Amino acid sequence: MKVAILGFGTVGSSVARILCDLQPENIRLTHIFNRDIARKIAEWVPSTVIWTESFDELLRSDADVIVELVGGLDPAGTWVHRALEAGKSVVTGNKKLIAAHGIELDEVARAHGVHLLYGAAVAGGIPVIPGLRQGLAGDRITRIEGILNGTCNYILSRMEDGAAFAEVLKDAQKLGYAEGDPTEDVDGYDARAKLIILSRIALRAGLQVESVATRSITRIDAVDFVYARDLGCTIRQIAKAELHNDGVSAAVGPMLVPLRSPLSWSRSTENMVLVSGQYGGDVVFSGHGAGGHPTAVAVVSDLITLAHGSRPVDLASRAVQVSGEFQLRHYIRFVVKDAPGIVAEIAGALAAEKINIDALFQRPGYQKDRLPFVITVEPCAASSLHRALDRIAHAAWLAQRPLDLPMLGD
Repeated sequence: MKVAILGFGTVGSSVARILCDLQPENIRLTHIFNRDIARKIAEWVPSTVIWTESFDELLRSDADVIVELVGGLDPAGTWVHRALEAGKSVVTGNKKLIAAHGIELDEVARAHGVHLLYGAAVAGGIPVIPGLRQGLAGDRITRIEGILNGTCNYILSRMEDGAAFAEVLKDAQKLGYAEGDPTEDVDGYDARAKLIILSRIALRAGLQVESVATRSITRIDAVDFVYARDLGCTIRQIAKAELHNDGVSAAVGPMLVPLRSPLSWSRSTENMVLVSGQYGGDVVFSGHGAGGHPTAVAVVSDLITLAHGSRPVDLASRAVQVSGEFQLRHYIRFVVKDAPGIVAEIAGALAAEKINIDALFQRPGYQKDRLPFVITVEPCAASSLHRALDRIAHAAWLAQRPLDLPMLGD
């Protein structure tokens, strides 16, 4: 099987390195595409490999499979579409493309008798997608909860140890974990794309990108980890989707995670996915979800699947109604200018939405004009809670807008 690599960046060069070092049976690297190839040509790549700056040359070549590692929607989407129409199978790690156009591209691949594999699109080198497609295809998956963004996990696990958000973000950028503009990561868009792909495979639900709500981690403060510990929890960015009779609930954002949950154990840039099946129960996938080598392992594994004549299990998905509502307990952190009657006013706003207070926590030692305290409430819909908080949004005693975080169950 002849393979052409489209994009010779961090992951593309790692794929080439594995193919050259391991020389998997029945696979031969024949072409590498990259802009400004004079700057990219590597001495360790065999001299038989053709370097090119022309995508059309790849289409005209005898390559059986094109490995797309350019990323983004355009021109990568156009190139993948053209490759499939030209009768070439495609292996990609492009989460943004597969989340937005995966169903359409799967149909193009089927129509032209070729394959589209994207095991590297979620959680890098962790075999989540093949695990769901093959290993758990015999179950009915009802829920996915995961840590799908290594950058946010690095930031939040460092903050758990006492570091400040701005300081950790700078470190993440220096280490190459975060981009100069970290919006995709910290605001949840990267994890949302991955959740949509997993929902399509595991829940067999076709979700539109814009239908899944996201929340940023940027409002998390050191005091939230203090109170989280009091509650036997930590804080992580969680991507969550749950199947219901009338559709799917799905959301991405920071949540309190019980310390006894496997999701609390994930540290630094590790990814973790917990799936719950109707018959098989809970299964956890965990490991290094980012970086050139782990992601390249997933790409090469897809190539080996194709080279040995295997094809992925085709699990049809259907369009569903999507809601951001979960019936969960919530953590609400207030920062107030201390005055009589504050708790009573909060309780009244919650009672108006039929929300019951579960507990109140207030640690000593803070200034009276910026006094933080936390209320937890019994399971409720997020929309009801937001209406309750809107009732007190302009209260004179509020020093800043309240922060509410869902609390995962065990």
